[in-house]
Amino acid sequence: MKKEIKACWGNCGALDDENLLKDAEIAAIDALEDSLSPLDEDTTALRALITRFEYCYHEADKEAEMIIGAIAAGKPPVESGERPPQRQRDLENTLTILSGWCQGDTSTCVGLEVDGVSADELCECLGDTSPVKVWQVQRLVDKLRQSLEGGECYYNLVLNIDGYGNPIEHHPEEHYADHVDFLEQTNATMIDYEFNGEPDQMSIGLAIDLCSPCNWNYGNNLIVMLNAINGKLKADRVFAPCCFNKELTPLRGRLKTLSNTLRAYCEGKAEGDDIDHDMLTLLGDKTDVKHWLAASLDKTIRLQEGFQIDKEML
Repeated sequence: MKKEIKACWGNCGALDDENLLKDAEIAAIDALEDSLSPLDEDTTALRALITRFEYCYHEADKEAEMIIGAIAAGKPPVESGERPPQRQRDLENTLTILSGWCQGDTSTCVGLEVDGVSADELCECLGDTSPVKVWQVQRLVDKLRQSLEGGECYYNLVLNIDGYGNPIEHHPEEHYADHVDFLEQTNATMIDYEFNGEPDQMSIGLAIDLCSPCNWNYGNNLIVMLNAINGKLKADRVFAPCCFNKELTPLRGRLKTLSNTLRAYCEGKAEGDDIDHDMLTLLGDKTDVKHWLAASLDKTIRLQEGFQIDKEML
């Protein structure tokens, strides 16, 4: 039977990853969890919040602060489940602009912006319509609409794994049988960009598969993809879809401070460099449950910061 770490670490890499399996910190944190079992409902829900955390989220700092506050309170917060209003508007505007471009009528897009970029500028990135370009943009529209509205309106062009690295049933040639030529062209056309500071390439198809509305770099990612669809394949700005280049997030410094604070709490240190003392005070006196949860969040932040996507899996 294949050895795996606990499922709660599923947002930190593949559960059978050798590095995670041999990680002494994870083993110690898991041993602390075992000593606390059985966990009550609130504690289980708090650990689920940590498993949901994503370093490349555009409000990852606020998410981490929310989790720390919940650990301090001993129960999960009541969440609205709604996106931040500005990001919601950006996504809705994106759909309106791209759908209008596909239909050859952008009159409904006047005055709309996405991350400060006007509808006219986004349409200029795409240029004139053509059958293959419209097909590609429609796939991007489907991807964003699925994220906004739910359902199953998008089918991956390339990616044959789910969000946790597990294989999925995937037959794009069958799903897109009416436009296999467009599918092949989309997956063969490569965007030139930098990954980890080195020249790299990614197909337009994979870029669309990895397009995440909650990504910190959403606006730049969108422009790079639209330019590529129009034939401009050299990215002239940071391109960071999904887990790629997430270390470039402007929230990195704040997340490091929060990680340091959690570690100071676990180690019983009241002083130290780059610690948020308000957050440390908020956590209060250390208990075994709070220690386990704080250590879990700290380790999750650090693992996600250093996680390198395995391109062989894509």
